[in-house]
Amino acid sequence: MVFEANGNAQPLTLGLRFLIYGRTGCIGGLLGKICQAQGIPFAYGYGRLEDRESLVDDIAAIQPSHVFNAAGANVDWHWCEFNKMETIRSNVIGALNLADVCREKGLPLIFYSTGCMFDYDSDHPVGSGIGFTENDASNYSGSFFSKTKGMVEEWIKNYENVCILRVRLSLFSDLTHHQNFIKKITGYERVVNIPNSMTVLDELLPISIEMAKRNLTGIWNFTNPGVLTHNQVLEMYRDYVDPNFTWKNFSLEEQAKVLDAAPRCNNELDSTKLKKEFPEILPIKESAIKYVFEPNKKKINLA
Repeated sequence: MVFEANGNAQPLTLGLRFLIYGRTGCIGGLLGKICQAQGIPFAYGYGRLEDRESLVDDIAAIQPSHVFNAAGANVDWHWCEFNKMETIRSNVIGALNLADVCREKGLPLIFYSTGCMFDYDSDHPVGSGIGFTENDASNYSGSFFSKTKGMVEEWIKNYENVCILRVRLSLFSDLTHHQNFIKKITGYERVVNIPNSMTVLDELLPISIEMAKRNLTGIWNFTNPGVLTHNQVLEMYRDYVDPNFTWKNFSLEEQAKVLDAAPRCNNELDSTKLKKEFPEILPIKESAIKYVFEPNKKKINLA
């Protein structure tokens, strides 16, 4: 089913028709809402990424101008550790299948990947402000999820039709969504306190659509400039959302003892390339306040 523009198409959206994979995920769902708001015709793909013929059928039926891959085992590290074959099918075979079909059909592909392939090291120390760039290969394989994403990036970057977006610790205005980093850490008994790059989806997902319009390709660190610590995020949550919220910290060593699956990585990604292309992008704290916390504060005050 194609969701048409309902007569709202503007000159800048004429000729666009998006095919989106990942309807049930937060990114895929938000992309559909953005397309509706911008008057861009779009459809969600029904084919399985690992089934090449079903992808060919989707493209033949929809006749898209661009394809977006927001599918795959992207959010549940624990699940990936215990479902490795399924993770390979979605994160590796499926991603490569879609990239290859799109290239064969002459279609640009926006691939929402991850920045969870890096961990602070001697060349990128915590708090140094030295971030991993788009030219850096993954240095972290502590989880099966990260291992598959690092491997597939090395292969998929060779497709000249693909724009790879490294998303990291997604923040967005729906604080009830289980894939929101804020929802996750507010539910933990204790949290570490490490600076990390993050992605404010409410600001950056519309930019990813603009990247598609510009036919940008290659690897992009898809994060807001700067970093936030876990405590800084929780302080904003307390100040804007729940004044009674409290939390406790623990060390990385203590965290490792209670994790029942793979360890977590922490990193800073260098967003210079993205900022140069889109100078209007806000630093991470300003963006989080504007797009995530302020809207929720208003809702609470009006309740």
